[in-house]
Amino acid sequence: MSDQHSFETIAIHAGNTPDSLTGAVVPPIYQVSTYKQDGVGGLRGGYEYSRSANPTRSALEENLAALEGGRRGLAFASGLAAEDCLLRTLLSPGDHVVIPNDAYGGTFRLFAKVVSRWGVEWSVADTSDPAAVRAALRPRTKAIWVETPSNPLLGISDVVALAEVARGAGAKLVVDNTFASPYLQQPLALGADVVVHSTTKYMGGHSDVVGGALITADDTLGDELAYHQNAMGAISGPFDAWLVLRGVKTLAVRMDRHSENATRVAEMLERHPKVSKVYYPGLPDHPGHEIAAKQMKSFGGMVSFQVTGGEQAAIEVCGKAKVFTLGESLGGVESLIEHPGRMTHASAAGSPLEVPDDLIRLSVGIESGDDLLTDLQQALA
Repeated sequence: MSDQHSFETIAIHAGNTPDSLTGAVVPPIYQVSTYKQDGVGGLRGGYEYSRSANPTRSALEENLAALEGGRRGLAFASGLAAEDCLLRTLLSPGDHVVIPNDAYGGTFRLFAKVVSRWGVEWSVADTSDPAAVRAALRPRTKAIWVETPSNPLLGISDVVALAEVARGAGAKLVVDNTFASPYLQQPLALGADVVVHSTTKYMGGHSDVVGGALITADDTLGDELAYHQNAMGAISGPFDAWLVLRGVKTLAVRMDRHSENATRVAEMLERHPKVSKVYYPGLPDHPGHEIAAKQMKSFGGMVSFQVTGGEQAAIEVCGKAKVFTLGESLGGVESLIEHPGRMTHASAAGSPLEVPDDLIRLSVGIESGDDLLTDLQQALA
């Protein structure tokens, strides 16, 4: 699939070569663990064991690389499995990573409770401020970790500026692109070295699969990650890979609707008397609005807001919603509502990444925008 094709065409066709045996336009689910070899060491098509490679997963990995404009795509069992593989590939004991002051709770837990136990150090910086990131660098900084938009406060980081900071320090710039998706933002084209995805979210898009991905800007790092992926074994199963590959085909049209609905929701919340603050990069007064407008196609489907009545009021709003389903995760066609402080970001309590206790996070789905507004208005009443 040529990079001269549009994103929508690439999403549908990259990796989706019609089956050579039957002509099926959808790649088969190769639910298989091992493969007949043509003599000792004679691999047919390069396949020997499905931890090392599987044709369904290979189709997804080709698709992922094409979507992000990368050299190598790798599919994992979850977003955190992808992150773990990346960290263990890049880092050794004594190395240092700069992480954002607003990040997914699971990512923070991975740094604070897991990799720190084998001697990796980390420090927190406001990644929306390149000067703050530069000040946080140490002689053994090997990676700068960024979420943009961030989870759950929808912060925006300037990928071009941070890529320059990373290059100056001899570090890799890692961008978690889960909230934006490659349809809205392509960090590798802006200078990032690696893109991380939880494909559970917008890439899968239907709340029916758990997966993760890494996409690299160069082949050497891609090969190193592939070695560790095989050695560690946290790979995407064939059916999960097939589900993500299916979901990606409608990514563009879904993200357009997510963004449209989220903009309406954010604008309504900004006017509501019981809402004290709205976090959405599409709002003109968002501090990262201009950068987001420059590096994103539109502003995505995630909205967070604080309510005037404190933590208990936020919990009550979550409980009163009807069209918005109370639940963790995000990026599905259905709208979700959650209380980050007690749910997705509970692991960050007491840390520099602790979120406000009156914060509510919305994953705005593709239902009728009018119905979503009505539901939030009754929940806030």
